[in-house]
Amino acid sequence: MHISSKCSIALHCLVFICDYGNTTRVTSGLLALSTGSNSVVIRNIVSALKKDGILHIKPGTGGTTICCPLQEITLYRVYRAVEPDFLDKLFGIHTAPSSFCLVGQNINRILEAPYAKVRQDLQKSLQGITLEDIVEEFHRQQESHF
Repeated sequence: MHISSKCSIALHCLVFICDYGNTTRVTSGLLALSTGSNSVVIRNIVSALKKDGILHIKPGTGGTTICCPLQEITLYRVYRAVEPDFLDKLFGIHTAPSSFCLVGQNINRILEAPYAKVRQDLQKSLQGITLEDIVEEFHRQQESHF
């Protein structure tokens, strides 16, 4: 099972924008430096977050701001914005089980219900964590270092 790093990069960008967006013009280049990611990756992530209504991008000179309350931005929303079909890709099902084997004939149907439950549980967990929670944790971590 593989979960993409796009969500983590997107959250990094969002926390950065929350912390520095009021005092600094946040551009994809600046976010790329902070995240250690390619500017193209950042622009794609920022574009997906804008499309979802999470970010506003100032035309021309640039600058990115968050355009909705932090408590409305859940991990699920961010993940769905940058990886729309991530829950469907969560489990790979082998495509060529033997039709001569009773297990092979039924395994995909057998796995449907448990995999669906895991996807539902994951979705519910991701919906229970907000960007507000993450920003608060970031600030707690910063305070504990001083």
